[in-house]
Amino acid sequence: MRRLYTLLVVLALPVATLLVLWRGLRDRNYWRGWGERFGRGASPKVATRRLWIHAVSVGEVQAAASLVQALRAAWPDLSLTLTSATPAGRERARALFGTQVDVRYGPYDLPWCVRGTLRRARPAMLLIMETEIWPNLLAECAAAAVPVIFMSARLSARSAARLRAFGSLLRPALESGVAVVAQTVTDAGRFESLGVPAEHIEVGGNLKFDREPAATARAQGAALRALYAAARPMWVAGSTHAGEEQAALAAHLALRALHPAALLVLAPRHRPRFEEVAALLDRSGLPWMRHSHRDHLGPAACAAIAVLLLDSLGDLETCYAAADVAFVGGSLVPVGGHNLLEPAALGVATLSGPHLGNAPEVARLLSQGGGLRIVRDAAELATALRELLGDDAARARLAAAGHAAVNANRGALKHLLERIRVQLVRAPVLP
Repeated sequence: MRRLYTLLVVLALPVATLLVLWRGLRDRNYWRGWGERFGRGASPKVATRRLWIHAVSVGEVQAAASLVQALRAAWPDLSLTLTSATPAGRERARALFGTQVDVRYGPYDLPWCVRGTLRRARPAMLLIMETEIWPNLLAECAAAAVPVIFMSARLSARSAARLRAFGSLLRPALESGVAVVAQTVTDAGRFESLGVPAEHIEVGGNLKFDREPAATARAQGAALRALYAAARPMWVAGSTHAGEEQAALAAHLALRALHPAALLVLAPRHRPRFEEVAALLDRSGLPWMRHSHRDHLGPAACAAIAVLLLDSLGDLETCYAAADVAFVGGSLVPVGGHNLLEPAALGVATLSGPHLGNAPEVARLLSQGGGLRIVRDAAELATALRELLGDDAARARLAAAGHAAVNANRGALKHLLERIRVQLVRAPVLP
């Protein structure tokens, strides 16, 4: 079965290559480090013990930041390799960790690509953030005696059903050398249904709750607020997708009927869409500017705009820290939602659309404590903004409840570190 799967991946590789080439025409980061996807690229410096962390994209990289910091504090001699599947994830990891961590693309799920990465990194253990179940990756790690831990692991009912259909492909790798630290009891049961032995599964919570805002986030947020909105309301529509920018602009126009000076910070999820959103803003008739142009236009221009286009990666947290209200995108359209915890951890009143399948437990925990307000369309978004920006006490209650929910659900990092410590005791020290 795995041979057939590998053949299908080989047949799909030309299509994947053409897709990378095509996307690279708009974002050259797709072309950088291309050999790493084939298990090639420069080898990291030799280490006696190294952990390999795989975080598929930006959200998982952000969540892994607290783990990287804790690992470096607990075991200073431990070397780390972090892989990501997307240019945005790779770029964000490099911005967060600099040269302290060997950052590269994860390999394609082909035996020789995985083996190439294993030869270069020589990890004592592979830690996979959330849900990246790749048959050849798991099989090659088992063959190389590299234990695998799925950390902060989650699995939707739909994904579990789809993966169970490939039981003969996945079960051999999942039955040996794999441990799971699941977010919830439900997630744990779904991993067990795929073939992971119950004794190799434990519930440890969601690592994203343990991520602290960047040490500089609030200070940088205050500086950004002073530049753009020192004396006016400001809200952020973060990680937006096609359709959500239009909804945000419609809500903003309605808001400005009551608050004519209000500022919207519009932050598309993906870099290739910056120009598309810029064209939309040109057609809107509202005065706007790109965040990247702030130094050229000066403070007076910054204070006069109605919309700021955040056309850079890594600055969304700063914008959340500056905002009165944050709307988290990927949720008014059926994408599944993005990181609700980032604004909530900063104590910012948080709004979201109803499509929250990517992290339903996070949404539930925030909502049940009154720390998240759901809006279903542009009209409801406008209503929520008018109410929250017109009522300081209501906005403070929503923000405080969200912040309290984040604090109440911390603890996954401590649990995971203990699990890693136990595994490191068993792991050999490389010559």
